[in-house]
Amino acid sequence: MTNPRQLAFIALRDVHKGAYADVALDRVLQKVNLPDCDRRLVTELVYGSVRRQRTLDTLIDQFAKKKSHQQPQDLRTILHLGFYQLRYQERIPASAAVNTTVQLAKENGFSGLTGFVNGLLRQYLRQAGEQGGSTSLREAAPTATLSDQGAGGQRSRGAEEKDSLLVPQSSVTHFDPLELPENPVERLGILHSFPDWIIQVWLEQLGLAETEQLCEWMNQSPTIDLRINPLRTSIEEVEAALQSVGILVRRIPHLPQALRFIGNTGSIQKLPGFKEGWWTVQDSSAQLVGHLLDPQPGEVVIDACAAPGGKTTHIAELMADKGKIWACDRTPSRLRKLQENSQRLNLQSIQIYTGDSRHFAQFQNTADRVLLDAPCSGLGTMHRHADARWRQTPESVRELSVLQRELLTHTSTFVKPGGVLVYATCTLHPAENEEVISAFLSESPDWQIESPSGVELPDSTERTPQGWFKLWPHRQDMDGFFMVRLRKTNNSE
Repeated sequence: MTNPRQLAFIALRDVHKGAYADVALDRVLQKVNLPDCDRRLVTELVYGSVRRQRTLDTLIDQFAKKKSHQQPQDLRTILHLGFYQLRYQERIPASAAVNTTVQLAKENGFSGLTGFVNGLLRQYLRQAGEQGGSTSLREAAPTATLSDQGAGGQRSRGAEEKDSLLVPQSSVTHFDPLELPENPVERLGILHSFPDWIIQVWLEQLGLAETEQLCEWMNQSPTIDLRINPLRTSIEEVEAALQSVGILVRRIPHLPQALRFIGNTGSIQKLPGFKEGWWTVQDSSAQLVGHLLDPQPGEVVIDACAAPGGKTTHIAELMADKGKIWACDRTPSRLRKLQENSQRLNLQSIQIYTGDSRHFAQFQNTADRVLLDAPCSGLGTMHRHADARWRQTPESVRELSVLQRELLTHTSTFVKPGGVLVYATCTLHPAENEEVISAFLSESPDWQIESPSGVELPDSTERTPQGWFKLWPHRQDMDGFFMVRLRKTNNSE
């Protein structure tokens, strides 16, 4: 079976049964040998339909007599695919989107409902003011997909190839069949397909205009950044090697090891320098964390939640691979990935330690520096994980904040007097960031926030009066991150 839409349907059916989107997609694609263009289409249909689920459900609610949750699950999935193509894929003719969706219904047990599917999609087109042409509402189809992925389901987005955004709000009422409520939280949630609670968290921090910009950014396909390994090569050498095979990259200000892919990359593992350990995939925001920690050659450093190892290996590079890094994590399978990466990068200073950092007593007062890259809700990286917005809840955030406070309280005991701890997350929720740090400092008089010297941060990085840093994706064009450097006073016991 090589029909891209049928493959997308199978993957989405698994997602709706609870599978992670990237796992379901990989499972389907591994069973077939598709041309790159078809792989890209399958990937776009799966990730896009998952990402835009709330908007697509709202369209079903609006045009069908039965609400989306009352439809048979497989039929709902088929309608998602149809509406997604009509609304967001300008390179697919509307007639082809309708006809292939009707065919999907026929081939998957809904031959008696093909007229319903056809009528529903054509009703949407009529309201959009077209009869099978290209709709003025759509967003440009992203150019890079699974065949271009690096680690973690990331996809390349060229600097000049970002998805175009929906037409301005002033025009939406004229062209857009999607009916939106007046309430700003619900309106943004339906238009950009996020749960209301996430919209509310952002609105409280950013206001309406920037929240909409952030929503639009999070619905783009992610970039792939790499970090060159200065112990094996130079940034100029990596640039030349990639250019020799037609791969374009650009440098990222303030990050001496960072390059960003522009356009499609093909298989990451086959690019020049990957097997040789010249570079590894790591987003620019994550690279900033290593510079904030500022490890020095010969020091003892503990990475308390290390897997899969991007920041651990960066620490080793910054230390010139001299000293000792204890890489701790409770998940053996993810630590194996760390071990593979450190071997490929030819790093010798990393020692792996399996277990929960909250229960380690042997590290007390042993480390010059500790990195706590805490488990979090990942609200700063939802563009990389299509289903993350639907998996997290206010309750899961509360549970994570408890875990984060426990980890911070315990791992702070690893630090020698006068040493440094960096707390970092890839979320944008104050309950996991500012509130965790404030609570820790109120209970720990021997700790204080330290403003880093010599660390350049991207322009418009939010530097709060309290001394912590927030990277907002729509401002810096990189993953959302929170980070703060803490110093243990010398008179601590």
